[in-house]
Amino acid sequence: MPKRGKKYREAAKLIERQTLYETADALDLVLKVAPAKFDETVEVHLKLGVDGRHADQQVRGAIVLPHGTGKTSRVLVFAKGPKEAEAKEAGADYVGAEDMAEKIQKENWFDFDVVVATPDMMGVVGRLGKLLGPKGLMPNPKSGTVTMDVTKALEEIKAGKVEYRLDKTNIIHTPIGKVSFGPEKLADNFSALVEAVIKARPTAAKGQYLRSVTVASTMGPGIKINPARLGNN
Repeated sequence: MPKRGKKYREAAKLIERQTLYETADALDLVLKVAPAKFDETVEVHLKLGVDGRHADQQVRGAIVLPHGTGKTSRVLVFAKGPKEAEAKEAGADYVGAEDMAEKIQKENWFDFDVVVATPDMMGVVGRLGKLLGPKGLMPNPKSGTVTMDVTKALEEIKAGKVEYRLDKTNIIHTPIGKVSFGPEKLADNFSALVEAVIKARPTAAKGQYLRSVTVASTMGPGIKINPARLGNN
């Protein structure tokens, strides 16, 4: 276990480890115990009762949070011709095709947070799978990042669209805003995310779906929320 700093240890004392908190109480605590001097990000960690190794139990999608994330995402768009011009007009930070793929491959360039691609560019983007995949940057139709409507995709991303997907341990990790948002905006974003994940429940999932729900700030301890109170099962 990594050695925790004094501020973290002091914050952890305010949390009852065995308690499953109500959402409002948990978010109040997250703000109270955030130890850093910078504006920490607040994340939700959802442990799901599925087995992501099976295609019919995958949970993946995207949602525009009501209050955004507090961060402006840098977007790279793979497009050509009229769609390249459309992407630039819509506010893409970087636009290109083979030139951008080469820059990523040769220069190990990753000065972007989201990748959008038109379907005809997936042949080029597909060759970057080993580089983009591990970083969670590979465009996907389910998250709306493989699309001909690049204007809509860019508008949603810039407005605070977040992608949710299972990791190898069947946990979803998603930011819902900053500590500076305050409890009400964080609660709105939290509810929107949880509702989206519940709606995305695979028909193959059996038993309890939301196994555990934890919220935490970047540098703060995790606080568990009672999953039975979230429209679970």
